[in-house]
Amino acid sequence: MWRRALTLSQSKASQSWRVIATRGATSGSGKYSPSTSASTSAAAAVDSLLLRSLKDHYLEVSKLNPPPKVSPPSPFTIIKGALDSNGPVLRRTYGNEEINIYVMRLVNIIRGEGYDLEDDDEINQLFLHVDVSKPGQESSLHFLCGLYPDAIGIHSVSVRPKLETLADAVADAVPSRYNGPVFEDRHEGIKDALHTFLQERGVNESLFPFLQAWLYVKDHRNLLRWFKSVGTFINERKPVDA
Repeated sequence: MWRRALTLSQSKASQSWRVIATRGATSGSGKYSPSTSASTSAAAAVDSLLLRSLKDHYLEVSKLNPPPKVSPPSPFTIIKGALDSNGPVLRRTYGNEEINIYVMRLVNIIRGEGYDLEDDDEINQLFLHVDVSKPGQESSLHFLCGLYPDAIGIHSVSVRPKLETLADAVADAVPSRYNGPVFEDRHEGIKDALHTFLQERGVNESLFPFLQAWLYVKDHRNLLRWFKSVGTFINERKPVDA
């Protein structure tokens, strides 16, 4: 329900922006007026309409109830400040290894940001980056995985410099250098061993409920932040001198 409400609000907001854009285009294509005051008045009216729409949608989204709180499976812990950064979301140690988990929706990689939250087949696909590092080593073992409610699939395995942000992970999705052999073409024994390697470290489908809920909350916060930042920019715009 929370997801559907958030989607509806985003859809309404998009419709409002299209209406504003259409009105602006219509007024711009009309009879030219040299009057600076008339132009300024029209701009102020458009700004007022936009600010009112931003405020209405901000209030609507801010009233949405978040999904039920889900804790990550032990011994993973949530990294402080992860919701407001592009760094890892979860971390754990395994022996002398540090394991960091980065996540985004798989559909964001395939189709960009314009995904449909109503499509459960799409929302139930997460793009997982698993960074396994050891003290004293500059490189780490990097897994690119597809995470689903009932399974995890490895897309590639490579040895790369340790990841710092999600942007680094996304850049690695389109590597500029050799990223290891195509995983699906490897011998079944190697593939099974690598899956077991992740399973032993707790990287499996049990992560899905938490990471899915975490992404919903992050989307909610990002949308509220977007409304505020656009509104602040419009509200602080200074008139251009004639």
